[in-house]
Amino acid sequence: MPSQWARGMCKRCYQYSPHTVSTRAAGWARRMPRTPPWWEAFAAHLATHRNVFYGADALAHTARLVIDTNSTCPPSLLAEARRTRPWLHQLMADFFHAHRLIDAPTDVLSRRAASRRERRIEAVPTPLRPAVRAFAETLVARRENAERLGLRPNRFKTIEIRLDTVRDLALHATARGHRTWASLTAGDLEAFLARNPARRASWLTGLHQFFAHAHRTGAVLHNPAASLDAPQQRGFRGATLTLDQQRILYRRWNGPDEMHPQEAFIGLAALLHAATTTELRLLTLDDLTPARQAVRFPGRSVDLALDAATWNALTGCLDHRARLGTDNPHVLVTRLTRTTRAPAGAAHIRDSLAPVGLLPRILRSTRLLTLTDELDIKQLTAALGMSYAGVAHYA
Repeated sequence: MPSQWARGMCKRCYQYSPHTVSTRAAGWARRMPRTPPWWEAFAAHLATHRNVFYGADALAHTARLVIDTNSTCPPSLLAEARRTRPWLHQLMADFFHAHRLIDAPTDVLSRRAASRRERRIEAVPTPLRPAVRAFAETLVARRENAERLGLRPNRFKTIEIRLDTVRDLALHATARGHRTWASLTAGDLEAFLARNPARRASWLTGLHQFFAHAHRTGAVLHNPAASLDAPQQRGFRGATLTLDQQRILYRRWNGPDEMHPQEAFIGLAALLHAATTTELRLLTLDDLTPARQAVRFPGRSVDLALDAATWNALTGCLDHRARLGTDNPHVLVTRLTRTTRAPAGAAHIRDSLAPVGLLPRILRSTRLLTLTDELDIKQLTAALGMSYAGVAHYA
């Protein structure tokens, strides 16, 4: 008799029942030459963290990996999954990391950033590529050196922006008939910068760095970017909120109104503590000190004691996280990341504030302008993990 009838369920109900996963797990356990010691835990993980059909299918493919490799060793299975079933690799890796069956990777962000840099370098025409690769290696070396010295290193995103600029210039130069960097002139660079005047300052920063490196290494005999500049008005000129607008937002996020708990925490953290989108995304449970109601945002060197409103909002986020039943170590967990160990995307942080029609950077800028009026710049650089130039921009 079919098992679904034995359980008193119709076929449709049985297909959506968690028992589907456990039944599939028991069936494959009998077929495998050796049942992995983590098999039952893996089945329970899939039953609670994945769609029933997806979980049952993942179990079947994992069992076939065990049979094909004749191994229950997690690293061996991950290596085979990476080669033959890439979609299954991340799912298995998340489970093995969460259950301490393999060491958690310490350089995931570095590896992903290296892949992104390589894609940008490969997009550069072949004759111009060696100089760009050497430039990228220099930027990474500077970042690593800054980390060792305890200084503020460039973010991976900043390095990628510089490589984007050089890649676009290489494509522009190749289209104009250039085959070496040494043949470019200041006029060629001006023609490239004229394509988007609004990006002139950003692009020119990358060009100054690249050609200074190329000149030092002998790739060019003359630095064509040395004479170019991008005059800019000093001081912050972005959007901010009035005091009345801040009070309205504070009452909303500290009041009885029903809203998603992450909206209140993200809003208050940015409005009262100048938290960045990256700091909020990467915040983990290890960064919290409940006994002192304190938090250390990633990138900052000191613990920050939260006010009652922000701590209550954070507690609401933790309660929401607990209801999801996730193994993800981050404080802000979404529907997509609850089954992984990855941080929420930057778009999720922005979308969380969509009900009030504001971007997190506006809240942060408002707070930074207030702090620069009240505190010494050196205190701010230490407390917020910002560079002196970054804080002086708001002063």
